[in-house]
Amino acid sequence: MLKISRELGLFAMGGVGGLLIDTSVVQTLVSFGHCNPYLARVPSFLVAATFTWWWNRRYTFAARSSGRKAHAEWLHWMGLMSLGAVINYSVYALLLLNISALHQWPAVAATAGSVVAMLVNFLTARGVLFRRSEVPR
Repeated sequence: MLKISRELGLFAMGGVGGLLIDTSVVQTLVSFGHCNPYLARVPSFLVAATFTWWWNRRYTFAARSSGRKAHAEWLHWMGLMSLGAVINYSVYALLLLNISALHQWPAVAATAGSVVAMLVNFLTARGVLFRRSEVPR
């Protein structure tokens, strides 16, 4: 139980880093790039998800293995995180559709979506990608 608590804590720390990247990119694209707030989530998600893959590979699941080379692991990570991304984006879009003030502050809606999707992402990452309990030496 201590190990899963430690992993969940590290996963949350990486998630906060990913959230900061995600919200910074989406807010910058909307505020300074005048991008559509719905489309701006695509590059912000890709950058944030790449960071969280690196973080979780290096710290959260350092004692676990996917059994894949880095590029294959990243592709698998992005595929698995798609479920969380759909949940994340759905919450984001619903908030934007229902609260027009969030069009100027999409980072708030992105935060809400990220929080809702975090648990799904953790269970998917731990149970599917990093399921081996030892890193082969």
